Amino acid sequence: MPRAKNSKTKEPAAPKGKRLSPELRRSQILEAAAQMVVEQGYLPLPVEQLGRAAGASKALVYTYFPTQYELFNALLDREFQGLTLAGFDTASRIADLDQAAQLCAIMYYEHVARSGPLLHILMTDLYMKGHIEPRLLEQRDQILQRLLGLARPALPLSEAELVASFEMITAIPEEAGRLVFHGELDPTTARQICNGLIASSLKALRAPEKVSIPD
Repeated sequence: MPRAKNSKTKEPAAPKGKRLSPELRRSQILEAAAQMVVEQGYLPLPVEQLGRAAGASKALVYTYFPTQYELFNALLDREFQGLTLAGFDTASRIADLDQAAQLCAIMYYEHVARSGPLLHILMTDLYMKGHIEPRLLEQRDQILQRLLGLARPALPLSEAELVASFEMITAIPEEAGRLVFHGELDPTTARQICNGLIASSLKALRAPEKVSIPD
């Protein structure tokens, strides 16, 4: 699927008449779905259009993914695997809050800058409410709990305030990566902004009484 303002190229189509392996066919459907979700910005997808984008029939798409919930969970699994391979899980285990938060933020920024806000759409779209596989939710929650475990003794906030603060901080690399993905901000500037905002956010949360708010 071509992406507006993005130079990434599509995977070349297989020669006409050549039978693809199940693994390659499944991968092509997932890749086409990922690109369509990012372009469309919401769920679900028109299956006939997905089939055309993947070079497959509508029936074949359903053969691999009988429901779109299964399709989107497969995409979520792929997203989490990509972050894990990039070192995200390891970064979340660092014992220092600032280092762990900064590394996780930069890794997530780089992931979104490459792939677009796919993970955010899959996790937050109401279509998937109640349909995300428990093991994927657990994987997300394990990382969040590690970071919250570092934050509890370091930040003078209640549990609810900590969770809300981390949700707001997560939006920083998300938006920086999205802007880079769409060609609206250069990667170096986005990375610098992301680093600076994460650092200043943690500093402000450590001493909220020192933050001056203009009238």
